[in-house]
Amino acid sequence: MYGVLERQFRRYYEESARRPGITGENLLRMLEQRLDNVVWRSGLAATRPQARQLVNHGHFRVNGKKVDIPSYQVRPGDVITPKDRSKDLIVIQHSVDTQDRLVPDWIVVSTDDRQITVNDHPRRDQIDTDINEQLIVELYSK
Repeated sequence: MYGVLERQFRRYYEESARRPGITGENLLRMLEQRLDNVVWRSGLAATRPQARQLVNHGHFRVNGKKVDIPSYQVRPGDVITPKDRSKDLIVIQHSVDTQDRLVPDWIVVSTDDRQITVNDHPRRDQIDTDINEQLIVELYSK
């Protein structure tokens, strides 16, 4: 679903198990805070693979610095903007025009200048995926 392979997913699980709190919620929070997922959630990309490719090709900046790593973990207070030349890309414009997803409460999107602001860490009730994270925790805890 998030486009993460097994080895990287296991690392996400291990890190979420080390953090304080509920392991399953930590895991989903880490997956949601990936840069490619935030770009997709904001509506600047039609699909997660498209968001991953846009990030990989260096079309986005985080706090003014170019980031081309899709797994980059965004934090509250981060501002994500496309490069000046990338703001008017046809794929981004098409995604903005045809967006039918609701933007989650933990990010704010300005469609005029294509700016994404991360306000908070996502909570479980703000993650609208049909995932039973407890089953994932049970599988990986063996």
